[in-house]
Amino acid sequence: MNHDKVALITGAARRVGAGLARYLHARGWRVVIHYRSNGGAATALASELNAVRPASAVTVQLDLLETARLPELVAAALAAFGRLDALVNNASAFYPTPVGEFSESAWDELVGSNLKAPLFLAQAAVPALAETGGCIVSIADIHADRPYPGLMLYTVAKAGLVAMTRGLARELAPKVRVNAVAPGANLWPDGADVFDAAERERILGTIPLGRTGTPDDLAQAIAFLLDAPYLTGVVLPVDGGRSVVL
Repeated sequence: MNHDKVALITGAARRVGAGLARYLHARGWRVVIHYRSNGGAATALASELNAVRPASAVTVQLDLLETARLPELVAAALAAFGRLDALVNNASAFYPTPVGEFSESAWDELVGSNLKAPLFLAQAAVPALAETGGCIVSIADIHADRPYPGLMLYTVAKAGLVAMTRGLARELAPKVRVNAVAPGANLWPDGADVFDAAERERILGTIPLGRTGTPDDLAQAIAFLLDAPYLTGVVLPVDGGRSVVL
């Protein structure tokens, strides 16, 4: 195991982000756990990881919509560990925005968290990542090019994230690799009135592998992309084959 590498993971206090932090940490990474409002969960996670390996996890709080402050996340990683090897853009707002009902504030939040923040944070991280030959991995969505009704602004943002991945991969090569994963049904969203019980059952029936994904499924794919030296510009579906039948 390499105990030198450092990953900055946005939205890492819980759900997929926390699962990824645990997965990478178990494989020798040091982790910077970003959170916006779940300070208790972030602190508990860092304590859990530091109990396994001292001084291997830190937390940092920031609202990602405060674009001018995004470089503070990179600075926090460098202050704690002296280097940065990976940026994982995991944090994401998600809720329905049907055509005819969405607002500019919803645009600001959904595009801000899913596209603007990842792009500006990537820009801030480039110098540190170039020093280590590092990598950026973002979490896109299979619906970026197969739109799901009622999720207009989220879809636009994730489609932009895919374009960002490919554009940065070209501009930052060969020093920094840039990839993405595109999940299908993973953890069902909290508090989003999109997928009722019947719709969840219907979606499950469209997944060739016969189950929804888990945080570990995504973490395994992300870890693969972080360690794959000849892959850049890749958007890897992690969806149990669902995109094949959509």
